[in-house]
Parts: sequence; C-alpha cells; structure tokens
Amino acid sequence: MNIYSKKQRWKLWLFVTAVVIIGASLWYTNILVNKIAQEERRKVKLWADAVQKKAVLVKYTNELFNKLRTEERKKVELWAEATKQLSKELSDYGFVLKVVSDNTTVPVILSNEKGDPITSRNLDPAKEKDPAYLREQMNLMASLQEPIEITIYKGQKNYLYYQDSKLFSELKSVLDDLVRSFISEVVVNTASVPVIYTDSTKENVIASGNIDSLKIKDADFLKETIATMAAENHPIEVEFGDGSKSYIFYQESILLTQLKYYPFVMFGIIGLFLLIAYILFSTARRVEQNQVWVGMAKETAHQLGTPLSSLIAWLEYLRSGGLPEETATEIEKDIKRLETITDRFSKIGSVPVLENVDVVKVLNDAVGYMKKRTSKNVNFTLDQANASSVNAMLNVPLFEWVIENLIRNAVDAMNGNGSIKVTVSDQTQYVYIDITDSGKGISKSKYKTIFEPGYTTKKRGWGLGLSLTKRIIENYHSGKIFVKSSEIDKGTTFRIVLNK
Repeated sequence: MNIYSKKQRWKLWLFVTAVVIIGASLWYTNILVNKIAQEERRKVKLWADAVQKKAVLVKYTNELFNKLRTEERKKVELWAEATKQLSKELSDYGFVLKVVSDNTTVPVILSNEKGDPITSRNLDPAKEKDPAYLREQMNLMASLQEPIEITIYKGQKNYLYYQDSKLFSELKSVLDDLVRSFISEVVVNTASVPVIYTDSTKENVIASGNIDSLKIKDADFLKETIATMAAENHPIEVEFGDGSKSYIFYQESILLTQLKYYPFVMFGIIGLFLLIAYILFSTARRVEQNQVWVGMAKETAHQLGTPLSSLIAWLEYLRSGGLPEETATEIEKDIKRLETITDRFSKIGSVPVLENVDVVKVLNDAVGYMKKRTSKNVNFTLDQANASSVNAMLNVPLFEWVIENLIRNAVDAMNGNGSIKVTVSDQTQYVYIDITDSGKGISKSKYKTIFEPGYTTKKRGWGLGLSLTKRIIENYHSGKIFVKSSEIDKGTTFRIVLNK
C-alpha cells in the first residue's frame, strides 16, 4: 500500500469520526432543544390560559358593575320622583319623605326657576354653603344628566340637578383601573412572547409587546404579523360586557424560534470550524511539501555539480590521450544532458525566467531526444494540426522536463510497445498540447489522484514525476494539466493548456 492510499484511508476515518461526533452532538442538542421548546410552549399555554381567565374575570366584574350602575340610576330616579311627589297634594307623605331622607349617596342640588340653589345634599360639607361652588356643581351635573323639572305651588317650578353617586363613581374608577391593568399585564407579563392587543376590527392596535415599535406602525407589517400569529394560535377574544370585543394575538416566544434553528446554526459553526481547520492543515502540508521539494531539488543540483566538473575534466584528459572523437562527442552530449538536469533542479523553488519561444520547436526537440532513447517498438507522432508555429511564454528546460516525464510515463504504461502521439492546437487565447498513448489507461477515480505526491503504480519509484509536472505547468507557467480522456487497456490522453 503506497503512502497516498494510506493518506486516503486516514482521511476517510477522520471524516467518518467527524460525522459521528457531529451527528451525536446534533442528536443530543436536538433533545435538549426539544425539551426547552416544550417547556417554552407550556409556559406560553399557561400564559394564554391565565389571560383568558382574567379576561373572563374582567368581563364578570364589568357586568356586575353594569348591574350596580342600573341599580344606582333606579335609586336616583326614585329619589327624583319622590321629590316631585312632595310638591303635590298627597294624603300620606311618610313614605315619600323616607325615600328623600334615605338618599345618602346621590349628590343633588335643588334650584328655583332663576337657577339659584335652594338646597343640596351629599356634596362636600365644607363647600355646601358656597354659592359659587354650588353653581359650578350645577353646571357639571347639567352636562352629565338632564335636570328634573318639579312643578310646585301655582305653576312655579324648581329644578333638581343630580349626578352619579360617589359609590358609583368610585366603582367606575376601579373598573377603569382594572381594564387598564389588564391591558398592561397582557403586554408586560408576556415575558418573551410577541403579543398584539387590537380592537374589534383587528386592525387598530391598543397595545403590543416584544415587537419593534417602529415596525408595528407599518400597516403591511402589522397585517402580515397578525395573520401569522392567527395561523399559529387562535386569538384570545376579550369582552368586557359592554358589547364591544377586543382580541389578543400572540405567537411562540423569540427564544423558542431561535431554539428551532439552533441545531442548524451549531452544525454550520462546526462545519465552518472543520473547513477552516482543513484549509489550515492543507496549507501547512503544502508549505511543508514545497520546502521538501525545494530542499531536495537544491541538494540534488549541488550533489550533481561536483561529479559533472570531474567528468568534464576527464573528457578533456581522454581526448588528449587519443580518445576517438566520435566517442568523445557522445560522452559530451551526455555531460550536457546532466548539466541540463542539474539546471532544472536548481530552478526548483526560485522564480523561473520565461521566454517567448516557439512551442512547436521545443516539442520537436523534446520528442526527438526521447525518441532516440526509447525502444524502436514505440512509434512517435507529432501532429501540428493548425499550429505550424505558435509562441508562448516558457522556461524551456523546465517545459522539456514536463514533456519527457509524460513520454516516459507513457512508455512505461505501454511496457515499451505502442504509439505516442503529440498534438499541438493553436486556439485564440490558448495553446493545447495533447499527449496520447496506447497504454493500459487510468480509471476515472484516479484522474486527480495521479498528480498527488507519492502516488505510483510502479513497484519502484517515488511517485513524484506527475506531481512535479503539475507544479511546473501550473505554478511556473500559469497553465493547466489534466487527464483529458482515458480508457482501460486502450490508452490515455493528457492535455496541457498554456496561455499564448
């Protein structure tokens, strides 16, 4: 098993572990969230029930108040009628006098036709003798109730002014406070529950809680919010016994709404953390690989330098000793080849110098060099297509290295017997170079894997050739290299894309 397969297995195990941890966390979190959500719903239900019961209590109190108000008015009317009867000729004034004298709660003022106060009852004792105070009270009573006309001796008339009793006024004040308190408590005691209190039209807001006060003034927002609340919970109908109705709309608390999305937010945070961790890990690993690449390349170039110098000196010595020139020329070619390889390694890690050169010529040289050093059972073809001559920015030694690596891999894939075709296409912005062999092919699942450092199918080899090829094309030439197509036992086509 090569190092890449081991790495893939480790990645798989780490991924499975991460999924298990995330799944377990979300499962447990979801349980907690559901428990809290149930508790929140229970609280909201209790609140709604309490509001409903209090509304019933307020309604009952108001109905009771209305009955008291009716009874108080009957007492006032009876008292006024008794006062009228006193002005008439009766055989028995006892009962009527008792009715008048029993009035201890209804404030009244009796005046003559000119509007001058004659007598009063149940007013402020300290001010009852003040004519100005009495006239002020008469005006107030007249604005509230129509005065009762009383005909007395020989067509003369008196007027009886009256108002609600102190008891009735106090009860009304208490009831008003109770209604205001009810509305206030509906809003204040909602805790985190958004609530809207409207009149019978369900459009005019009486009070609201836990809703943006600016947004609620927007008619469209209000209408949409009320519709949403009504869809979630049936509105609480409030009737105070006076014939009018109001409605309380509410929905789940803001906390409960947030809890619904909490597991997804948590999943997103964990996923983001894992993504950042993976990116940082990959970046650190890539930097480490680059350092290894550069260190290995520089050390290789340094190690080759010393024997190269010795070989050049030995070649000159052999020539002076009578070495045949033909032999000396071939040795010199191999020494230059070693110098080229050393130069290639020395350029790894540094910014290469790119030159505007003819791609077709460079390919001709590289293919020609490999053709002489490959088995005669391998047939080479260079198809220039529509590109008899096309220029691109290249570092020639490094680009030749790429072509040699691809051809060497193709020869190995064919076991030294088959065909290799190099096609050059001149496009508007790019130059396409396709290298096709008739080897054993590559499965689609390995299209990207083969460019990873350490991946190899050979019994011997470090699996660095294609990784180095990708680095030279993409990092140094700003191009692309990939597997264009491949079929098992039929062959593979690599494509190089260069900017013109």
